[in-house]
Amino acid sequence: MSIEKGRAYFRQFGLEDRVQEFDVSSATVELAALALGVDGARIAKTLYFHAQEGCMLILAAGDARIDNRKFKEYFGFKAKMLSADEVLEMVGHPVGGVCPFGIDPAIPVYLDKSMLRFESVYPAVGSGNSAIELDSEELYRYSNARAWIDVCKLREASV
Repeated sequence: MSIEKGRAYFRQFGLEDRVQEFDVSSATVELAALALGVDGARIAKTLYFHAQEGCMLILAAGDARIDNRKFKEYFGFKAKMLSADEVLEMVGHPVGGVCPFGIDPAIPVYLDKSMLRFESVYPAVGSGNSAIELDSEELYRYSNARAWIDVCKLREASV
């Protein structure tokens, strides 16, 4: 099971005890925010895209979405998300629990700057009912990110 891969990954750093598992689903930003009792913007959602060689992951704040123009300017190709089957096959975690922890180190991981406005964020740890609280330095380190990038825009507040 993917949560075990995530736990094992954090065990090597002595952080396994920080992994949280819930009795309820945290598979969406809204559900994760409810499970954790935090603002949904602090959920670090993992977005998964086709890349020129395989796939790549981009972590972004829960209230952010990909800006197609920025994405294409940065990467040089159009954003195309993976299907649920492709995600499981290529990344090894199911949709709802996709994260950069315990994955093939050849998969490029990027962190969107939308998360930098928070002291800490909550990415999943391989299952649709898990999370870990990490600050920006920890997120960068443990995700093996290649860079902080700016490819998202924030959702406009509803009136």
